[in-house]
Amino acid sequence: MDLQALLETTLAGLGYELVDLERSGKGLFLRVFIDKPGGIYVDDCAAVSHHLTRLLAVENIDYDRLEVSSPGLDRLLKKERDFVRFTGQKARIRLRVPVDGQRNFVGVLRETSAGKVQLEVDGRVLSLDLGNLEKARLVPAI
Repeated sequence: MDLQALLETTLAGLGYELVDLERSGKGLFLRVFIDKPGGIYVDDCAAVSHHLTRLLAVENIDYDRLEVSSPGLDRLLKKERDFVRFTGQKARIRLRVPVDGQRNFVGVLRETSAGKVQLEVDGRVLSLDLGNLEKARLVPAI
């Protein structure tokens, strides 16, 4: 059973989005990052944790500890829809393969489509392949 797909489907039914899933080396520690329009509160994390505890028991998924959390202000961007949702916001992006000899960029997210994100950096717009992204996070406004 694909745990990622199970969680995405379940959380969507509850009105949440699965942002990320982290598992320990042995898979016995599960950390689930959730989001929803308007943000995540402690009560959301508690409700999702209770629901997932029951779901994981029914699905016979072995784990020792479950943690449900908000993605935080420096939210991880993974899917194309994440980049679309946060268009106009500042992001920090690290690439797998350098572009113009550079792997790390900080700029404003512009248009995202067809597997590419436009990032405005120092007045110029770069077109970056989403497949080349190693990590991307929002930069919290100060």
